[in-house]
Amino acid sequence: MENNKRPESMARINTKALADKFIDEQVKLLQKQVGKKKVLLALSGGVDSSVVAALLIKAIGKQLVCVHVNHGLLRKGEPEQVVEVFRNQMKANLVYVDATDRFLNKLAGVADPEQKRKIIGAEFIRVFEEEARKQDGIEFLAQGTIYPDIIESKGVKAHHNVGGLPADLQFELVEPLRFLYKDEVRMVGSALGLPDGMVYRQPFPGPGLGVRCLGAITRDRLEAVRESDAILREEFAKNGLEGKVWQYFTAVPDFKSVGVKDGARTFAYPVIIRAVNTVDAMTATVEEIPYELLKHITQRITTEVKGVNRVLYDLTPKPSGTIEWE
Repeated sequence: MENNKRPESMARINTKALADKFIDEQVKLLQKQVGKKKVLLALSGGVDSSVVAALLIKAIGKQLVCVHVNHGLLRKGEPEQVVEVFRNQMKANLVYVDATDRFLNKLAGVADPEQKRKIIGAEFIRVFEEEARKQDGIEFLAQGTIYPDIIESKGVKAHHNVGGLPADLQFELVEPLRFLYKDEVRMVGSALGLPDGMVYRQPFPGPGLGVRCLGAITRDRLEAVRESDAILREEFAKNGLEGKVWQYFTAVPDFKSVGVKDGARTFAYPVIIRAVNTVDAMTATVEEIPYELLKHITQRITTEVKGVNRVLYDLTPKPSGTIEWE
């Protein structure tokens, strides 16, 4: 974008009326920019890409082609939610790609966190490129750039992989959220009718559960992460912690310990619970979870999640720890 400075006259979007006004203005601008041509969007199901998708569907309908790549590292129910919301409810032109085996085969035996990130990012670009080449008449690429991205990375949001596409696929960018802060994006998403679980979901790393299945990813530990995370999120929601705690998740390390179940010896994985609060993600404090709730979550995880016999609670603030383990 030539002008990457937020207009001084632009009011903070902190009411539904202002969100509706922003939507009406962007619909007109998008229709003018795109005309009758097609737009491609990598729809992860995260807040930014979901709001961009909803906004473009309102503006240009079936001219938008959404590609949702399931790399097998999403949280429980997330791919299904993307299909339900965008294809079934919003009638979007959605291409769903289940690339789980492809990603996990590439990641087999890779323990280094940075190498895992590189493999996941590179493979996503390849899958997205393949799907882009199957489409005819695409001239624009929509991207979930928001204002902090412009400030921090000069307008290029790396996890949307614009910079990684081949030269012949460098489409003209469509970035309708580029002057919004995250809270404003959420306000717009709500005004567009997206479900709260999608609009107000907690931060989620680009490599997904790949950095919470610690060390070399195996399918059994990946499933343990996914199932234990679902239990944790369910219990936090039931007990009033959803929205109160900034980020909470589980991680499963690559080692086992001895345990006992039904009178028999087990040799299984531990699950680590992490729950933190922060303002800027530079520092973080640990949420003090009621002990009775921790006991209940432990009982559920050790009972319901296959291959797990221990639950640990990470008490480390940032610093000295980081928010994620990898």
